[in-house]
Amino acid sequence: MNLPQVVSRDEWQIARQHLLAKEKAATRAYDALNAERRMLPMVEIDKPYTFEGPGGTVRLGDLFDGRRQLIVYHFMFDPSWDAGCRGCSFLVDNIGHLAHLRARNTSLVLVSRAPLDTIEPFKQRMGWTIPWFSSLGSDFNYDFGATTKDGEDHVLSVFLRDGDSIYHTYSTTGRGTDITGSTYSYLDLTPLGRQEDWEQPPGRSDTTAQGWVRYHDEYGQERTT
Repeated sequence: MNLPQVVSRDEWQIARQHLLAKEKAATRAYDALNAERRMLPMVEIDKPYTFEGPGGTVRLGDLFDGRRQLIVYHFMFDPSWDAGCRGCSFLVDNIGHLAHLRARNTSLVLVSRAPLDTIEPFKQRMGWTIPWFSSLGSDFNYDFGATTKDGEDHVLSVFLRDGDSIYHTYSTTGRGTDITGSTYSYLDLTPLGRQEDWEQPPGRSDTTAQGWVRYHDEYGQERTT
């Protein structure tokens, strides 16, 4: 194994400071990228998509569960498969407690083309509680690039609700989903962001940096307006 060079503590400190300067530059560049993402134009959804969930048939607006933002992870699960995608399962295993996202007025759900009676046993096997819906019989996966002529693909899509109107604001796939797995990572993909006062553009915040963060059982009433 080709291990790093062994040096003195002073030499390590110099090298560490050199790398730190690059890390800080990358963080500032990422903040600027997130701000540009929050300023993306959006597309109004006018197709009446339907999904099957544990409570029966629902529409896209129902997936928001009363909140303003919705993150959909299009989980690769073809109707002919007995189990979901391993890579998608790895991603879902790394999703944090949803109370933190919900405290920022954001819902996160999984959507797959597999029928609900195939999804539910696999969900129980994995021990997940995240809401999961079937889009079988709907154009939803096709319209957002999660199902193509080549088969299933993993995609993450973001939506914003304003009154009765729903807008598609962002989608990513491939390595674009690598950054997910924490509440901040998901919020950085949304049009409202973390809603902290240091973020650009202004006018979408209601708190200082981490001023909203609580233990996940201490949020009380989740934000839905």
